[in-house]
Amino acid sequence: MRMRTSADPSLLSTCLCHVSSGRHKIPATLPNLHQGGKKDPKQSSAYLSGYPLPTFSATMMKFLLLCTLVVASRAEIAEEDDVLVLKKSNFDEALKAHPNILVEFYAPWCGHCNALAPQYAKAAATLKEEGSEVRLAKVDATEETDLAQEFGVRGYPTIKFFKGGDKDSPKEYSAGRQAEDIVSWLKKRTGPAVASLTGVTEAESLIADNEVAVIGFFKDGSSADAKAFEKAAEAIDEIPFAMTSDDAVFSKFEVSTDGVVLFKKFDEGRNTFDGEVTKENLLNFVKSNQLPLVIEFTEQTAPKIFGGEIKSHILMFLPKAASDFQDKMDQFKKAAEGFKGQILFIFIDSDIEDNQRILEFFGLKKEECPAIRLITLEDEMTKYKPESDAITTEGIIEFCTKFVEGKLKAHLMSQDIPEDWDKTPVKVLVGKNFEEVVFDPSKNVFVEFYAPWCGHCKQLTPIWEKLGEKYKDSADTIVAKMDSTANEIEAVKVHSFPTLKFFPAGDEHKVIDYNGERTLEGFTKFLESGGKEGGAPAGDDEDDPEADDLQDIEDDTDGEDDDGHDEL
Repeated sequence: MRMRTSADPSLLSTCLCHVSSGRHKIPATLPNLHQGGKKDPKQSSAYLSGYPLPTFSATMMKFLLLCTLVVASRAEIAEEDDVLVLKKSNFDEALKAHPNILVEFYAPWCGHCNALAPQYAKAAATLKEEGSEVRLAKVDATEETDLAQEFGVRGYPTIKFFKGGDKDSPKEYSAGRQAEDIVSWLKKRTGPAVASLTGVTEAESLIADNEVAVIGFFKDGSSADAKAFEKAAEAIDEIPFAMTSDDAVFSKFEVSTDGVVLFKKFDEGRNTFDGEVTKENLLNFVKSNQLPLVIEFTEQTAPKIFGGEIKSHILMFLPKAASDFQDKMDQFKKAAEGFKGQILFIFIDSDIEDNQRILEFFGLKKEECPAIRLITLEDEMTKYKPESDAITTEGIIEFCTKFVEGKLKAHLMSQDIPEDWDKTPVKVLVGKNFEEVVFDPSKNVFVEFYAPWCGHCKQLTPIWEKLGEKYKDSADTIVAKMDSTANEIEAVKVHSFPTLKFFPAGDEHKVIDYNGERTLEGFTKFLESGGKEGGAPAGDDEDDPEADDLQDIEDDTDGEDDDGHDEL
């Protein structure tokens, strides 16, 4: 790792010149003051003592040294691999020095952050080598908690772009996590929305350097169609747009009349827009063609999958090592052709260890793959399961068609009811017995919705068991738990763990959220008060508004929040 500091020599010069004597002017720069990114007061003092300063008192010397070090400290911003290292003490200075700056808020223990680091550094180096005014920076959010709170950091990594030195409204970074994605996104955000292509070489370079690029072929750059093209370009950050009126470029790409072509390094290689040229139509065209027909879920593709506008995803869980892998992939890909822009087709390698939590989320085990599931990521996540386990083009098309037409019923997971579910102080609920138990009008039921991997849930377990023991002989109160990773209830949406909900006796099917202290005393007061002390009308886990994204289930260590919840 390369580490150094950047300082403004003019600041040192200004400070030193003001206190220099008429006989012996102190040099404007102090080459030995900073070694390896650290200030060494002894070394700087020795450097200064090499000059005879008979008119300086000891007090003046101390003032001189202090002034030098303070100014240098204020001016310095450390770098690691061309990435600025920011803290609360230098954040504002960095924005003044670098008005356009991309900042990653990370945690040292975060696996996603560590995976991003080399690509982030590569992007920083690329921009620096090109002489760009845009800089990349990072903030250790576990140390700089004030900054993390100020900018609403709830997960890692969180990446925000500060443009024009504006600290109040940074733009959330939402593109891919490869160096090329980062550089392309930043250039789009800081440069013109549409680049001008004046020759074939420029056009070929644009296409070669980007996985996806959109070129508008317009003889008149001021035409209504060209203006609509520019408006569409302004609305898309992650894909470069360019325009040309050059005859040679038209000829090279076999374009005879004005039009728009999307070039890509996958599937058919290019798509030609066909229709009325409006901003909305162009955006739909790009949305439908910017991703492969089938995209593999990886850490690199996750931002493109979840950051896109297509919120209906069909997933094929299949091991790459399977003997019929290619046949299944061909069937899946062929079905995808008819749903471009409507449903995103995603492949997940069920053999990869990091994907096991996703299988668990859908109630699947490795040995049950291959399998197909569909999910919507709108306001609420809803899952769907095909009637047949066979993976054929016809079956997938029929399944997706029913979904688009609104003819599918949501699939709710449930474990089988354990034989001894009611034999322990804490009763065990699953999807199949949930409503029968919690909506029994003669019972008050207090339920913990948990995940087996959740650290906060594990901490709660001994207290919850004591609570169950306390009420095990109660005629009207039940303490229960449900594994929400394996069981789903239509009436209850769980977005974070543990979630505690109280279902009071009666026919109203009321639900009260528990928001009090997680202590035996707190729980007891809550139950004895009928859900009044420490309770609130059931909302929908609004304390974790960002916790319902599917990508957050990849890494549970990234999901802990300050309220003692693990994100789903």
